[in-house]
Amino acid sequence: MPPADNNPFAQAAGAYGNTSKQTPNQRELEAHVLMKSARMLNDVRENWDQGSEEALNDALQYNRQIWMVFYDTAVENENSGQSNDFRSNIINLANFIFKREIDIRSNPEKDLLDALISINKELSAGLMSKPQG
Repeated sequence: MPPADNNPFAQAAGAYGNTSKQTPNQRELEAHVLMKSARMLNDVRENWDQGSEEALNDALQYNRQIWMVFYDTAVENENSGQSNDFRSNIINLANFIFKREIDIRSNPEKDLLDALISINKELSAGLMSKPQG
């Protein structure tokens, strides 16, 4: 088993845990984790020609872990107070993220990262804004 600091799953969990100690609420925590993932994916995109397969793999795995948490929460928490439409949108976005990761792994092209980066940035910005109502 690889050391925890080389394991992207441990990194994602660790980042989530570390940020939760410094972040006053769940929305900010989720926003910070999404921004970290967007930065990782963007770094891979910007350095694509240097071709770090390990960096690509780490960024995709970190992103998948985040979206697995969102997906599982939306599927399992029917009584969370969130509308069915909201939960359905999260599930659909997660499914898109998972499919895009498969596309990137089967046909690596830096432009395929753009949608993942954009989604994570937009959601992070939305989570950092004040909730309505």
